Amino acid sequence: MRYVVGYQPDERGADAVALGIAIARAQGAKLDLMLVLGENAPYVAANPDGARVSPEERQVLEAQRTALGMVPADVAAEFHVRQGSSFAAVLIEAAVEFEAALIIVGAASNGLFKRYTVGSVANSLLHASPVPVALAPRGYHRTAPIERLTAFIGRRRGADAAVDVALVAAGRRNVPLRFVSLVELDRPFGANGHGENINAAHRHANTVLEEAAHRLPHGHEASVAVAHGRTLEAAVDSLDWRDGELVIIGSSRLAQKHRIFIGSTANKILRSLPVPLVVVPLEYEGAESRPLG
Repeated sequence: MRYVVGYQPDERGADAVALGIAIARAQGAKLDLMLVLGENAPYVAANPDGARVSPEERQVLEAQRTALGMVPADVAAEFHVRQGSSFAAVLIEAAVEFEAALIIVGAASNGLFKRYTVGSVANSLLHASPVPVALAPRGYHRTAPIERLTAFIGRRRGADAAVDVALVAAGRRNVPLRFVSLVELDRPFGANGHGENINAAHRHANTVLEEAAHRLPHGHEASVAVAHGRTLEAAVDSLDWRDGELVIIGSSRLAQKHRIFIGSTANKILRSLPVPLVVVPLEYEGAESRPLG
């Protein structure tokens, strides 16, 4: 199993590598660390025999040493340098070529600490990738294995793929799995008001949990939570979060089949999350054969 990690010699690159290690650790997964240079960048591969190299080549070699130096001995990693006009397009091409299960990138550098401000690369991936995309919050340095998976569930098209990925990943990792349904109290409701909507969320969450029990190993820890707040952001803030948490969410129902498209709900959730997030393409067919670790 392989994960493509978008690397640049900056904070975002370090965040992405740390998350890649945390997800891959103890799972036998390999990290493909991708440094993407501009299409017209004056880069030529350095001479392995030690011949004189250009300043640009020295920068690439330093980036390689730094990136690989972050990866512990128990995680396999390879450093790649590719050129292209689009960082996101190069990562997608590499993921398809390597049959990777995941693309991992860091959040934009101007986001609040432990929060997201999606930059141009992440935004492009979140509207085009055929494989799941993992986003590391700014300042993410934790490299210990993931301790719990949380899957946001809903009744709209796109939720099933996220549930499938979460079930496979939790079963393989033997980590607790939590299903979360969010209720936005400021949203207009029917004649029965907020109470019925919250009750409906509980019923749906428990149905998902019951079905999951048949697909997880016997005795596997799984739970549900219904969080509500004046806004979706407030509902997310009301949940308890572990340092070793990883959230999984599906694409918008507006996405093209087998592609990611992050909708307004996911965008609101993203702004409030203090932990890494994985977005799964619509009707993702790799869930069973290529889980997240």
